[in-house]
Amino acid sequence: MKPFIKWVGGKRQLLPTIKDMMPESFDTYYEPFLGGGALLLEIAPEQAVVGDANTTLINTYKAIQNNKESLKALLDEYTEKHESASNKKEFYNEMRRKYNNAIQSAPNSLEVCSLFIYLNKTCFNGLYRVNSKGLFNVPFNSREKINLYDDSNLDDIAEYLSHVVILNEDFEETCKTAKKGDFVFFDSPYAPLKPESFEAYTKEGFTLDDHKRLAMFFHKLSEKGVFCMLTNHNTDLIRELYYDCNIKIVPVKRMINSDASKRTGEEIIITNY
Repeated sequence: MKPFIKWVGGKRQLLPTIKDMMPESFDTYYEPFLGGGALLLEIAPEQAVVGDANTTLINTYKAIQNNKESLKALLDEYTEKHESASNKKEFYNEMRRKYNNAIQSAPNSLEVCSLFIYLNKTCFNGLYRVNSKGLFNVPFNSREKINLYDDSNLDDIAEYLSHVVILNEDFEETCKTAKKGDFVFFDSPYAPLKPESFEAYTKEGFTLDDHKRLAMFFHKLSEKGVFCMLTNHNTDLIRELYYDCNIKIVPVKRMINSDASKRTGEEIIITNY
């Protein structure tokens, strides 16, 4: 299975390395920063507890889990309307306004979930970015033809998610039941490459204090005998927070940067085993 959305910081390109570094065996799999769910859908563990603080993202996973046919019907409708629209950018902006209205009036609705997928596939680089009011504000990617979902892949995801626990919680709450022998994969929100950039984070951003709290939680789980792996930018902050853990640095491509010369970087993979 592959992710049904594009997500900034997604780990598809790192999957071979991550899989090689996973524990040989574990009990329950936890992933509290689910995002696009690349690793979850790749390894499909029998027992899994996953979560994310992004309410719309989690509601969309639950819509696939419980109501995929109705979701597909709305996505088919949007595809037809998009491709028949004489002005694609104008139609996109209309759908973005519709989404922003819906997340305020009916945030848990199937309409919000379907619009979320539509915007993810038609916005610039699959960014999820909101303004100070929490409204989605990413521009159109100018695509004439769109493919909002892969039918068989979505069916497979829905079947798999039928026995997965999906939570809209903070990372500590998502992993509070993790015990010795379980495995937690922290695909943590990126720390800025420049420390002063923390102040520029979005409404749903992850603060410096959050990163420190996450490191404390990582070490707390380690003391309980929980296998932990964490990924992030290779920065001084991250290396300092996990100085006593095993660290592997890997080169990555960052396609989100508009400057092609800056589309390379380094990620860090941290383990406690």
